[in-house]
Amino acid sequence: MLNYRARYIKTKETNEQHHTQQRHNDLSEDEGDLFDEMPLSDEVISTPDSIHLMDVQMAVFHCADSFLKQLMVTKLSQCQFALPLLVPHPFTQQIEFPLWTFRQINKSWKMKNTDNEIISKVEPVYKAETPMVSFFRFGSVSSSKSQLMNSLINEKHNTFFHRNCRGSSKTRVLMDGVVEIAWYCPSAKDTDKFTDCVAFCNLHGDAGANEKQMQILTDMSSVNVLLLSQLNKNDKNSKKILTLYRDKKPLICLFTEKDSALRKKTIGKYTIGLKDRNQSDVSEELRIAINDCLSSSPSASMFRLEDVSKHSDIRVDEEDDKDCKRGREAAREMLSLLKNKHLTEIKESFLPCQGKLWHVWCQKNKEINRPQGNETEQEISKKQTEMNKIREEQNKSHVSEFIKFFINQINLHGANKMFFLTWLRILLDEFTTADLSALHHKYDEKWSTVLKLKENNDKYEKLKAEQTELERISEDLQADLSALHHKYDEKWSTVLKLKENNDQSEKDVQTELERISEELQAANFGVEHIMREIAQIYESCSSVKKKKTGVQFDFSSLPSLAAEMMISGFPLELMDGDAAHVPLIWVTAVLDQLIQKLGDQRVFVLSVLGIQSSGKSTMLNVMFGLQFAVTAGRCTRGAFMQLLRVSEEMKQQLKFDYILVVDTEGLRALELAGRSTRHHDNELATFVVGLGNLTLINIFGENPSEMQDILQIVVQAFLRMKQVNLKPSCMFVHQNVSDITAGEKNMEGRRRLQKTLDEMTKLAAKEEVCDEELFSDVIAFNVGNDVKYFAQLWEGSPPMAPPNPNYCENIQELKETIIAQASKSKGMMLTHLRERIQDLWKALLNERFVFSFRNSLEISVYRRLETEYSKWTWSLRSTMMEIENRLQNKIENETVDKIEERELQRELKSKIKELKKSMSEFFEKDTEADILIQWKSSFEIKITELQENIVKETKRKLNDILQQRHLKRKIDDQRRQHENTLLEKSKELALTLKDKANDEETLKIEFDLFWKEWVKKIKKIVIDTPSTTDIDILRDVKDLLSDIYQIAPVDTWKDISDIFTVQSYSDYVQLKKSSGFTGPVQNAVKAAQEKFGYSLSKNDETNIRTLITDVSNQIDKMILSFNISKLGYNNSYIQHLTDYIKAKITEYEESVKYVFKNEFFVYLVFSIFKRVKNKITDEHRLFRETNDPLLFLEKKRGEYYSIFQKYCQGATSAAIFGEIICQKLKEPVEQSVYKHTARDLADEIRSNCPSLNANRSNLEKHILKNLAEEENFEKFKNYILNPRDHIKSFIRDEVHQYIRNKFSVSVQPKMNQNIEDMKRKILSAADESTKHVQMNSGDVDLWLKFFTQKLSGDLIFSVNDFSGMKRDDVNDFKLLEDVIRKELPSIMSDINREFSTYTFSVKLDLNNRPDEILINHFCQCCWSQCPFCAAICTNTIENHDGDHSVPFHRVDGLKGWHYRGTENLCVHFCTTVVTLPGKRFNASGQYFPYTEYRTAGGDFAKWSITPDLSELPYWKWFILKFQKELETHYNKKFQGDGKIPDEWRKYTKQDAIESLNNAYK
Repeated sequence: MLNYRARYIKTKETNEQHHTQQRHNDLSEDEGDLFDEMPLSDEVISTPDSIHLMDVQMAVFHCADSFLKQLMVTKLSQCQFALPLLVPHPFTQQIEFPLWTFRQINKSWKMKNTDNEIISKVEPVYKAETPMVSFFRFGSVSSSKSQLMNSLINEKHNTFFHRNCRGSSKTRVLMDGVVEIAWYCPSAKDTDKFTDCVAFCNLHGDAGANEKQMQILTDMSSVNVLLLSQLNKNDKNSKKILTLYRDKKPLICLFTEKDSALRKKTIGKYTIGLKDRNQSDVSEELRIAINDCLSSSPSASMFRLEDVSKHSDIRVDEEDDKDCKRGREAAREMLSLLKNKHLTEIKESFLPCQGKLWHVWCQKNKEINRPQGNETEQEISKKQTEMNKIREEQNKSHVSEFIKFFINQINLHGANKMFFLTWLRILLDEFTTADLSALHHKYDEKWSTVLKLKENNDKYEKLKAEQTELERISEDLQADLSALHHKYDEKWSTVLKLKENNDQSEKDVQTELERISEELQAANFGVEHIMREIAQIYESCSSVKKKKTGVQFDFSSLPSLAAEMMISGFPLELMDGDAAHVPLIWVTAVLDQLIQKLGDQRVFVLSVLGIQSSGKSTMLNVMFGLQFAVTAGRCTRGAFMQLLRVSEEMKQQLKFDYILVVDTEGLRALELAGRSTRHHDNELATFVVGLGNLTLINIFGENPSEMQDILQIVVQAFLRMKQVNLKPSCMFVHQNVSDITAGEKNMEGRRRLQKTLDEMTKLAAKEEVCDEELFSDVIAFNVGNDVKYFAQLWEGSPPMAPPNPNYCENIQELKETIIAQASKSKGMMLTHLRERIQDLWKALLNERFVFSFRNSLEISVYRRLETEYSKWTWSLRSTMMEIENRLQNKIENETVDKIEERELQRELKSKIKELKKSMSEFFEKDTEADILIQWKSSFEIKITELQENIVKETKRKLNDILQQRHLKRKIDDQRRQHENTLLEKSKELALTLKDKANDEETLKIEFDLFWKEWVKKIKKIVIDTPSTTDIDILRDVKDLLSDIYQIAPVDTWKDISDIFTVQSYSDYVQLKKSSGFTGPVQNAVKAAQEKFGYSLSKNDETNIRTLITDVSNQIDKMILSFNISKLGYNNSYIQHLTDYIKAKITEYEESVKYVFKNEFFVYLVFSIFKRVKNKITDEHRLFRETNDPLLFLEKKRGEYYSIFQKYCQGATSAAIFGEIICQKLKEPVEQSVYKHTARDLADEIRSNCPSLNANRSNLEKHILKNLAEEENFEKFKNYILNPRDHIKSFIRDEVHQYIRNKFSVSVQPKMNQNIEDMKRKILSAADESTKHVQMNSGDVDLWLKFFTQKLSGDLIFSVNDFSGMKRDDVNDFKLLEDVIRKELPSIMSDINREFSTYTFSVKLDLNNRPDEILINHFCQCCWSQCPFCAAICTNTIENHDGDHSVPFHRVDGLKGWHYRGTENLCVHFCTTVVTLPGKRFNASGQYFPYTEYRTAGGDFAKWSITPDLSELPYWKWFILKFQKELETHYNKKFQGDGKIPDEWRKYTKQDAIESLNNAYK
């Protein structure tokens, strides 16, 4: 803060007794006696003195480090207070000259030369050569020397603290012997007290006791002023006074005990009496005397602050501080490299990267991002090549020793670096000040000339009168041609001469003004320009991926140095104002380093906007103690950002760690007139408003027209933010208001502002094509709270005016309001700030900001939400799979006969509760909860819908199983009949061979004979059963198409095209016949079209491909519903599926103007069945293995032989029944543990497999990466034409690869665990069954019923499996249990031993395999394809809200797009062509501009295609790699306008793969 009143804050009294007595006196009710209460005696009550406020100041000064001292003195100077010049050490009395503290102080003043012209000067105080007037006192005097000096310098302000100031006291400890200095700066007005800048020095205390200070001052002063009571020869100071009197320097003696007026004793010697005289009279006489002294001795020595250091026996702070000294020497050494160079040539010589090369690159970049309508991809690529060449030139340019030296120095740590940077800034300001002042003076002169020319209304009025006269004469010509021709010619010559003179003068002056302005920009040179050069060195090296030659530093370390500077409090250039461009690579790299050093901290971004010289930077500097440049008339343009750390105390109130303050160049800058347009201001305002959490809109003065200009720009910026869903806030700061205390006036001002904002909103809305009418429609705004009125900055007229305390109070109030508003915000993470800068700038490069803006943060957060959504849906589906499996087992076991939705919902209830809790925590506790909240309700609805859908789907599937159960029962009964008969026959045989029980060979021979005979009998029974024979799907399809649909057999079925991969469907359609009166004519036209070849539009092609994909997907679902693995194959399925395909084609034809030829139906049916034949065959194979009696019995042969042996050996019925149970358990256990392992594995793969562990975008990235690595065109083609099929295939490959790679470490252990779990459940069920039977005195049927019921939820295993089997003699249940306990481990071992990667896939139903489980999960997403390039929407959610989008699009030629009227394939990207105003495309027979592609309706209206002119290497590499294959496939060429740009040839496969990582973040 800059409130000079702070110096007068009094210390608190602690004399409790005094206060207590005072309170007693105040409370006394006795009136008393006046003479008793106030005696007239001179009795003094002793009270302790308070601390002298200047002692407080000096105490802080002595305790401060070098930088704090410098800051203190700089602030004192800004408050127009005197500054410490000579400071005695409080203990050693060693005198210190704090030269360092003056280094950042400049003084400006105006004076008149001999020609009465006003000359402006701005100089650093340590360099300024001015007269100096020294003031001393000898002994004790009654008048205040400091107060007298104040009346000379500024009678309204206490420049020097004096005895009558509030807070002064009789005693002082640290001020005696201190010399303070202040400067009087004139303003070239008649009211000036001195015509030139004058320094005033004040020695505090008795001069006689401070001889060293007095000697220094008298040696350097132009005039000495003594203050003493009277002259006395016997006085101890008489010799010193005499010496001063005899000195040639002017001397003015002020006598406090004399009342005489000004007297001139001799030349340069004056006396003035002070006693009983008016203060203003004395001040005026003293001023006259000083002016007389200065004017009468023009050759008097001039004072220069730096020269004080030449005196011996004093300590100079800069010399004693080693770090300061080293920093100064380094800065001087660096500047010595600039010797003999004109200021305007320095940048070109020493900073080559930021000059013409950088500016041309910026221009090219803008041209690329704002292409013209007729630009081709080759032209765009050519510009990219030119930009790369510029980067190469930048990279090859020599790094000057100047820059090398700077980089070496800022690699230093701590104080060394800080001193170096501060010194460099000081010396650079000193180096440039003189030339810049001269150029500014020249510029002002020329600008004045321009204004004069423009204000010369007389010439314009005269011109106008002459033209009016000409018109009159022209009319009269018809009446008297001969008389008037001469008069007309004279007037016309006058007009031409006036016009020529006026135009030429203004043109010449404007040209000169431009030249001076360019010189000003070239001469403007500071640390920010050095950092700009370093930025360009880094950007060029990064772009060409080469290091700089001839340098010792690594370019990759440069952003780290800049980040360190930011942390140290130096501003970083965010937007290069000279080039009007953001160096995005550099800024991103610096922020990355900042994140690395500080962590990903939260920052609150405070930005400011306003017209030039409206006090923006001053306001920020005063409010936060920043270092933004505050010169009048800006030289450095653009935007700067500075980091402020939030203190630990403030963190309790705020939710962020830093405040990032963004200062900008002024809008409507005078020096940009003619070169900058309103577009530049709009661009800057949009960038800054979009970046800030809060934007301060700074309005200066009360000029309505100026307000209107800036407000329209600002409103338009906020309107754009609303359209792209950014929600910054704003506050209006109305500066320099004349009467801020008038409440009514403020209310009126607010009303006017509100009205203006609403008017500007309407104008901006019209320009942005939207319908907002009020400013409150655009942004949350309260005109009462969000508008602040500021007093004038200065209390009086500069340059001698101090800051206005009211202004400082307004600043404090604003700061408190900002903090209060900021406390409601979480700010943004540094990573998000980095992305926001990128998003804003990329969108601004394209002139259609709203159309081009991509909110990377929102996209990133949404992608993360998609990943979480994938986890939630997976959790829900996994739970439902468990429920479905359990209920399916019960249905198969006939323990459940009905499925109700509410029962399924009840089963899901706990999972839904857990899921909602997880969702709630994610939405509420996530770091980006404020962004996520916009999707919370829609995602909750999606989860509810998913829950309802999977419940309905599960119910449908389970009901299908219920309906199919009676069919399966017949099959199972037939199989069980064979099993039971076989058991009985083998038992009978065993009884005949009991005596040979130990003869293994005989038993084996007898059993083999028995088995052979039994198989023969079975064969006779099943030989004609079709359901258990091999099947040929394609043969059945051919027969069906030939017989039922009466389609003639195709000569060679091999020639049928795969309908999924044809390039165009135009050959498969014909136009519908027309009827009615015009029918014959229309049909003739259509016949002609078909004769020459009818061509479908791209939209029709897309719709047909969508039809094919949808039909294929539905066929997949229908096949699963047939439950072939349980019920077997029936060729009626083929007819059912074919009828469905026919119906969908007929339905589609009703909505279009064409019909499909017969070949389309045939090819579609055949192509679909070619794809699903393996699926049906595999399912039928599982059915056969389970239900074909021959296969089943052959598989069970070993088990039956084992039972046969037991019978022969005389085993009990219980023992044999126990073994039978174990044998019957093997298959259901195997199925159960396989299913469990598959689900567990699917869950692990979804969590751990990189391609499957996140969202749809991540999956897409890995698919593209895999395609690039394999370089297989057929796979690419399948991906482009049939993305869903390819993605399914990719997921299968990923799962199979995972299983192969992780079989021993993950898959097998899971299987083992599931086997163990199942064994534990079976043994537990056996034990409980035995106890249950014993408790209820039951029989074997009760035991078996209880046993199967206990396992009914885990296994397909029921009492029915034992129907028809004799078991009446089983009564030893303990033995039965023991047999199961003994035999079960070997059964489990067999299952485990047989388990392999092969059996894992073949023994599972299709829908139970881990790959199919994951396919079902991941394919429940969006499958919409870009209508131009066929890129697939990467949204994880099916039927999602909002537009379809994809991280990056493809070359349109990949979809077969070609240039109209040619066979040339397109090479442009849709993200490029949507920026070209002249380009049009055909959709459904109409042409639409690409820039308004949504107007085409349909899919075009549902896609967000954001302009993206980045390099997109992936598809460029693909086009080059497979150019010939693509040309063959589409029967077209990449030539003409579709010629592949040479620039594309630089991309490698590695570049393509790396680009995926950048696009799919």
